[in-house]
Amino acid sequence: MRIPKNIRHYLDQVKLPAPASHKGQNGRLLIIGGSELFHAASQWSLDIASKFVDMVFYSSIPSNNELVREAKASFLNGIVVPRNDLNAYIVESDCILIGPGMDRDKKTADIVNNLLSKYADKKWVVDAGALQMVNPVLLNSHHIITPHHQELQRLMKSSELTQAEIQNFLPTINQATLLLKGPVDQVFTKEEIIKIEGGNAGMTKGGTGDVLAGIVAALYCTHDALTCAVVGSFINKKAGESLYHRVGPYYNASDLVNEVPKIMWASLKR
Repeated sequence: MRIPKNIRHYLDQVKLPAPASHKGQNGRLLIIGGSELFHAASQWSLDIASKFVDMVFYSSIPSNNELVREAKASFLNGIVVPRNDLNAYIVESDCILIGPGMDRDKKTADIVNNLLSKYADKKWVVDAGALQMVNPVLLNSHHIITPHHQELQRLMKSSELTQAEIQNFLPTINQATLLLKGPVDQVFTKEEIIKIEGGNAGMTKGGTGDVLAGIVAALYCTHDALTCAVVGSFINKKAGESLYHRVGPYYNASDLVNEVPKIMWASLKR
């Protein structure tokens, strides 16, 4: 596996759990997501995050909460949280991922914008349905957003996505870290643009972005935003490449979840 020098710099920032650490010291992540229509999306984020952090708290609509409870045999490292208990778990969590599988409707807009306003100083990763309904003025430097091109066009209210226009847009989102997904991912900050190449056509399948969001959010529990965005993008793409080497484009998001830890460990050991 070839690791570009600029990516190597960020991989070197990744901290492994200390041998004497205790449960909870290596990350507590809350995932808010899911809907009747997109019940699986947040499950992919949940599954990958549980491989990185000590605790995953999961809150969805009641039917999705029940599905996760029924799957406890394969998900032992988390707690299912009713929506009316969200506040306590937001305070307890190191980072919150919001959006995978959420509907694009007023109810989502109310939940997302109320929570971002109330807990503005928490670390948030805003993805998918939440990103499409967020008020951009509520975003800030504690936040990572993970749009694809169409979602960013909607957020910017523009059909143009030149690098100059995107960087000019960053003050509008108060210098939130922007991970723009595509054939070449781009991480935008006030100071720089980092491009991450790789991946393949197999990664166009539904759910691969939810895996990416779960990786980024899990890392963000214990690392800075830029490191999480760059490393998350790189590992996700390299996992897709590894699968493509074995099975071509015939893999799905669940396969990606299982491949990511292998690629992450191999990348850190180099």
